[in-house]
Amino acid sequence: MQVKLRMNKKIAFVTAEYHKEITEKMLESALSKAKKLNLDVVESVFVPGVFDFPLIVKKLLEKKEIQGIVVLGCVIQGETAHDKLVSFISAEKISFLSLEFNKPVAFGVSGPRMTKETAVKRINSVSVHAVESVSKLIDLMEEL
Repeated sequence: MQVKLRMNKKIAFVTAEYHKEITEKMLESALSKAKKLNLDVVESVFVPGVFDFPLIVKKLLEKKEIQGIVVLGCVIQGETAHDKLVSFISAEKISFLSLEFNKPVAFGVSGPRMTKETAVKRINSVSVHAVESVSKLIDLMEEL
């Protein structure tokens, strides 16, 4: 009988610095969940904002050892529709990168059209869900 050893899944985090008082807490929550799921966090990078995710996500996806990525951030509503633009473009580019590299990228971003108070309330739910998602997707990719 041959026993297949299962290695811990290797993931990376990319966290937006914009609204750092919120995103740092999101990262703490996500790291805690990753530890509970026995995920190895091999990289953790801060970028200026949500709009800046795609370039760094692409660079990390190029690394063979990284099996998946979690992006963390929040996009809070302002006086214009800028929050919608930032969220949409970032999400679209990240989803294209996930498909291009055949690796999951979980979008742990709260917003758009969100108040700061709502973003604070969603710190744990958004970040934990993203970590759970990337873990499940890595499993599915290995099974298929």
